[in-house]
Amino acid sequence: MSLRLGDTAPDFEQESTEGTIRFHDWLGDSWGVLFSHPADFTPVCTTELGLTAKLHKEFARRNVKPIALSVDPLDSHREWIHDINETQECTVTFPIIADADRTVSTLYDMIHPNADDTLTVRSLFVIDPQKKVRLIITYPASTGRNFKEVLRVIDSLQLTDEHKVATPGNWEKGEDVVIVPSLQDEDEISKRFPHGYKKVRHYLRMTPDPHSNWSGD
Repeated sequence: MSLRLGDTAPDFEQESTEGTIRFHDWLGDSWGVLFSHPADFTPVCTTELGLTAKLHKEFARRNVKPIALSVDPLDSHREWIHDINETQECTVTFPIIADADRTVSTLYDMIHPNADDTLTVRSLFVIDPQKKVRLIITYPASTGRNFKEVLRVIDSLQLTDEHKVATPGNWEKGEDVVIVPSLQDEDEISKRFPHGYKKVRHYLRMTPDPHSNWSGD
């Protein structure tokens, strides 16, 4: 059975380049990004892991731990990291899971037989500190992921978990957000959103990002 949003992310114990990973314990109170790669020593995967390494501070700022996976063995992963660091001018500091027996790939439905019956597709899961799956993105093997989009969604998830808002299309951190339609009490609205809001329609009310350093006019 494939995972759906809101499901508990399956726990597992598997070897990685950072030692044995017991997934839920490793996550602790952090958010996690678990993402798979078709194979080691492949060009698109190399650029993706390089980008993830370069975004280390951005992930850390959001309390997010990235962890990668492919079905290649541990020795291959370790050799590949040298190539990633050299060609992408970075330092890989996150673990890469060695899923040669496909335990994790099966738990997370990362092998799509109609695309390839042996290699993982480019699956990506954002998992919150309660171990719930909050985002699922699946790319074909030929297309590299947009990690700025992953960070953008994490910003949205963390913001909307804390405040009764939703983020509009193409939203970026610091831009106006939408007050959720279920919030109708004006006293509560004024307390939650002291900078006010713009009523475009009865169901569409825009207010400044509660996390931004908004100072008014």
